Amino acid sequence: MSEVINCPRCNAIFMQNKFRDVCDKCYREEENMYETVYQFLKKRENRAATMDRVIEVTGVDEELLYKWVKKGRIQTRQFPNMGYPCDKCGKIIGTGRICGDCSSELASDLKKFETEQEWKKKSQESGQRTYYTMRDKN
Repeated sequence: MSEVINCPRCNAIFMQNKFRDVCDKCYREEENMYETVYQFLKKRENRAATMDRVIEVTGVDEELLYKWVKKGRIQTRQFPNMGYPCDKCGKIIGTGRICGDCSSELASDLKKFETEQEWKKKSQESGQRTYYTMRDKN
């Protein structure tokens, strides 16, 4: 469903829809910038260009590059040095929302949490209680 909002780039009022998150004017500007980036990357010698190199040569905003890679408009299998930051640590990745290291860390944390929950459940079911005492400091 469409909604009237302000454009995040130019603050103009427009009808937001599921295809565009900026006004028509900014959308056309983004498309022109995309065409510039695509023409740069299309050249064989530029296919291995890094994000910094693309930004330097084309003058496009870093966030726009991230947006295009995330949406799949610039594909990482064709341009291996393109990517976007991991949601957790900021490392540049080509697919998903988090990098492999963060994914492994989350999986190990989840496993640790599940183990703790199992231990708490078993201790409650067994009826054993742990008592703590305090000593007087003399």
